Amino acid sequence: MSETAKNNPEDLNGAARADEAVVEDVAAEATDAEAEGGETANADPVAVLEAEVAELKDRLLRAAAEVENTRRRAKKDVEDASNYAVTKFARDLLDVGDNLRRALEAAGNDANADPAMKTLIDGVEMTEKSLLKAFEQNGIEKLEPLGEKLDPNQHQAVFEMPNPAYPDGHVAQVMQAGYVLKGRLLRPAMVGVTKNPAGQEAAKSDEPGSNVDTSA
Repeated sequence: MSETAKNNPEDLNGAARADEAVVEDVAAEATDAEAEGGETANADPVAVLEAEVAELKDRLLRAAAEVENTRRRAKKDVEDASNYAVTKFARDLLDVGDNLRRALEAAGNDANADPAMKTLIDGVEMTEKSLLKAFEQNGIEKLEPLGEKLDPNQHQAVFEMPNPAYPDGHVAQVMQAGYVLKGRLLRPAMVGVTKNPAGQEAAKSDEPGSNVDTSA
């Protein structure tokens, strides 16, 4: 014991009280540990096994669900690869179809002028029909949206034009046909969209609700 402790009884009593507190804390921790060990030892073995079985069953179900999700994703990837592997090739063929159509439109007026020209035009028409049939057999469908409401997902509006035959926002002219490959857009249709002057709006459509009295 130090000389300071001997000469100061209060310090001695404080140190003794601190030592007693440490001993009490250690004893309390030991008691808690014994209680936890006792609870584990006294637990019902059946209940413990049932809890373990429930946990293993939950893990098994989660693993099975993950395997099923992986299988579905792999199946979809294979289907997409099969359905859309020809996308680039199909787009290249669309240009061939466009050129055949342009050739027919350019030579249309000369069909009856020269028998040789008529034979040539008939050959081009047969080629175009064969190409379109090949498109159809491979899931490529042509979009002809004339008169339809503009759909940004399938149509590309190039210009606006007045046309009282169609309501505003409808396709009034098709500049270039669009195509879809098994439901997926291959190329949007390039179209002109109706934009009628204000004075023609009342007469542009007979749809319900369009008969509005504008006399006021």
